[in-house]
Amino acid sequence: MTIPLVSIVLPTFNRLEYLRAAVESARAQTLRDWELIIADDGSGSETMDYLLGLHRPPCIELICLPHTGNPSAVRNVAIRRARGKYVAFLDSDDVWMPEKLALQVEALRNNAASRWVYTGWSAIDADGTPKRLRAPKPWVPYRGWITQQLLELEALIATSAVLVERDLLAEVGGFDENLAMFEHYDLWLRLAARSEVEVIDAPLTCLRSHDQHYGMAALPMAAGRHSMLEKMRGRALDAHTRALVDRLYARSALRLAKVQANTSRTVAIRTLLCSCTHGVRHAEWWSGAPGVLLKTALPRAFVALYGRHRRRRPARTGYDTK
Repeated sequence: MTIPLVSIVLPTFNRLEYLRAAVESARAQTLRDWELIIADDGSGSETMDYLLGLHRPPCIELICLPHTGNPSAVRNVAIRRARGKYVAFLDSDDVWMPEKLALQVEALRNNAASRWVYTGWSAIDADGTPKRLRAPKPWVPYRGWITQQLLELEALIATSAVLVERDLLAEVGGFDENLAMFEHYDLWLRLAARSEVEVIDAPLTCLRSHDQHYGMAALPMAAGRHSMLEKMRGRALDAHTRALVDRLYARSALRLAKVQANTSRTVAIRTLLCSCTHGVRHAEWWSGAPGVLLKTALPRAFVALYGRHRRRRPARTGYDTK
């Protein structure tokens, strides 16, 4: 069989109303040398009937899996089946502009120092209509060595916006299946440690905003961010990056403990104590820790009353990951 240039990895679980548009945007690419690998995480019969109708090896391959609810595991199955020189990720609710893959491949061919590339993105609503989405930070097209920007969540890289050399992806090991959140940024950090990144400063990826997202709850988000930083602390880092990770880890411990205090004060105190070793070196940990301890000590009725008062104040947009 002819080896394709790009392997498109598309994980899905139902969402047929969005899946069709995602598939069609892959098939409409101006770059025609691709294979589409759809990994299905145990969808229902309606979605499965549609997927079986698409199955046309070697161009479109369907992998049927028992339901796990683990997007990283589903993506990794498809990655292991990929044959292309490059791997592109496309989530089942997002869509691409027709020239996306062609421009990304061209960008890597023109820059030998970069082995992965991402694009800008725009937001669409459930019906596919362009939507103004207030991001927590302004878009900046970072390129080159961007570990610091990734750690501080300054580089806004969507999963569906990335194309990477398959060999580089194999070197770093794919998605971490033990991370329920921030698994994409964990992967970007491992890629960034081995290669510069190129960027196309144009919204060639459309991210769909709807009410069926995998999860945006405060506790999983805070726990995912904390776990990602904990992994970074175990890697060989230069002194500057190690200091940055320590500072961000102390911040994330405070954030996680504050959220955990809503359900388990014991767990919140344990998180705070575990962060002491590194947190005590940072003034912001000392300023934030008393507030967390106070939250675990006060009656829940008082904390709930204070929370209602806070919610009446103008809210910040996005998730505060710092």
